[in-house]
Amino acid sequence: MSVCTLLRMRIGGRCCAANVFQKRALSGADAVNALRPFYFAVHPDFFGQHPKEREVNENSLKRLNGYLENLQKPGMRSLKPTKLTFYVRDTKEKTDSESNLLPSGFRSVTFTLQSKDVLSTVMEVLKSCSLSVEHMQELLKAKAESQNSTQQGGIPFYRPIKWDKTYYSFTGFRDPEQEMEQAKKMEATLSSWLQNNEPEATKKQNASVPRRAELKRLKRELIEKLGLVDIRWQRKWGVAHRCCQLQSLSRLALQSPEALLNLRGHTVIFTDQSGMNASGHVMLGTMDVHHQWTKLFQRLPSYCSLFQQTVLLKERISFLLGAIQVIHMERVGPVLPLEEHYRTLNNFHKRLLPHRLALHPRSLQGLTMTLENDSSTPRLHEMGHFIIPTMCDPAHLQNFLQSHAQQARRRIQRKDQLEAEEENVMSNCVQDLSLRSLSKEPSVSTSQMIPCCRRLMEERSPHMQGLHLRVSHFYSVMQDGDLCIPWDWKG
Repeated sequence: MSVCTLLRMRIGGRCCAANVFQKRALSGADAVNALRPFYFAVHPDFFGQHPKEREVNENSLKRLNGYLENLQKPGMRSLKPTKLTFYVRDTKEKTDSESNLLPSGFRSVTFTLQSKDVLSTVMEVLKSCSLSVEHMQELLKAKAESQNSTQQGGIPFYRPIKWDKTYYSFTGFRDPEQEMEQAKKMEATLSSWLQNNEPEATKKQNASVPRRAELKRLKRELIEKLGLVDIRWQRKWGVAHRCCQLQSLSRLALQSPEALLNLRGHTVIFTDQSGMNASGHVMLGTMDVHHQWTKLFQRLPSYCSLFQQTVLLKERISFLLGAIQVIHMERVGPVLPLEEHYRTLNNFHKRLLPHRLALHPRSLQGLTMTLENDSSTPRLHEMGHFIIPTMCDPAHLQNFLQSHAQQARRRIQRKDQLEAEEENVMSNCVQDLSLRSLSKEPSVSTSQMIPCCRRLMEERSPHMQGLHLRVSHFYSVMQDGDLCIPWDWKG
């Protein structure tokens, strides 16, 4: 057989293999459509009043999207296994047999992605979250038919060339199978990760020192000049971004000082939209221009009037429900506008008013509750506050509150003890490890933070000295040099 014939056979085989591979592949748009049930069950926008679950899902979605994007890159050989955790909403009718729901009402699902193509990854995600894969049957059928037809028709089915181990030793190339096995066995430890990333974090932190000082100066001067209670940020913007926002507000104060008179006595929060939130804080949308901010400042007296009406509604609801206090939990996700909060309170109050509930005027004093529009049954949160749906039946609500009151008081007492212990152990951790600062993501609970800090003090890694440390769910180095470590880090 001639060399030309051999080349034609080899090239022809590669063409057939490429053709089969394209039939098996799933495009990015197809993947998004296939994952619609999954996105509907885990999208952060549906977890508005649950900051922990929202942030975990937000971070996991970013890592999942990155995994899918890398799978579609040409020349991709293999990816490191990626461990993901999602809180999944129940999108169907609830049944009495459900036993895997957390106190928040969501299922916690953890799985590791190891698939080498988009279709298998999509199937793995859906099955891991116990979601329907019926809409995927056509794609799976087409994949099976393409494989059967190519094999039966004599066309060689595509598979990667599996070289002998001596090939990699001789050429110096990396063995993809060996790399995959090592990635599966090897999990990043805190000491190894800090050793690899401490130089980068130190360099970034040193570079950010002037910006951090400028941020403190701008914030202090604006609070004094405008008579503000505080200035906060809803999102984890970098120091440079925050400085730009404060400089923009400072320029407006110089150009139109009279427009900012109504801000006196308020707390300002830089966020995604302008207005007033449920806590009565003034929200400045970072994408809005000065003209829109000025209009907001002019409307602040009417916002303050509406806020007072929400306070009165909370007092009336408290009177009807045994002196329980209606609260609003500030969250990481999209803020709750004051107008929406007022409508929720008003609708709930109107629903309670016609019913004369047999509750002692002070039987629930010292307890707290939040209202939700997207919940169907009342729940008691692990931190001791009640989560009440606005459409809850008043008679059922009375029974639920009375039967769970003692348990709620015990959880509140436990929460207060944990918070005091957390504050103490964090302070000791900063001193013992010589940290510049120690903080945590809102999604990290007190019961997770306490053992994390104790283990850090036992580890006593020298690579943490002088750094800003943040406890989260993943390892990362922020743009200003803050080190993020998972609360359940491995030693």
